[in-house]
Amino acid sequence: MPVAFVLINSELGKEEELLKELRGIENVKEAHFVYGVYDVIVKVEAESLEKLKDLVTFKIRRLSNVRSTLTMTVTEGI
Repeated sequence: MPVAFVLINSELGKEEELLKELRGIENVKEAHFVYGVYDVIVKVEAESLEKLKDLVTFKIRRLSNVRSTLTMTVTEGI
């Protein structure tokens, strides 16, 4: 099952609202606040790479409080 980590920059002051929205999306396995360049990190899983791409593109990136994302697809798990 394909897995990816999505690093998200949120709109200023909207991090908590964004985190609640993300945790309500099917296939989002984890979502956490982080300090540094990004505001939130999300772990997502999907049945295929195509569904993973659709999840990030059409569900996560289109949330109103998302300013930008960086997606890292896992190529190999331990």
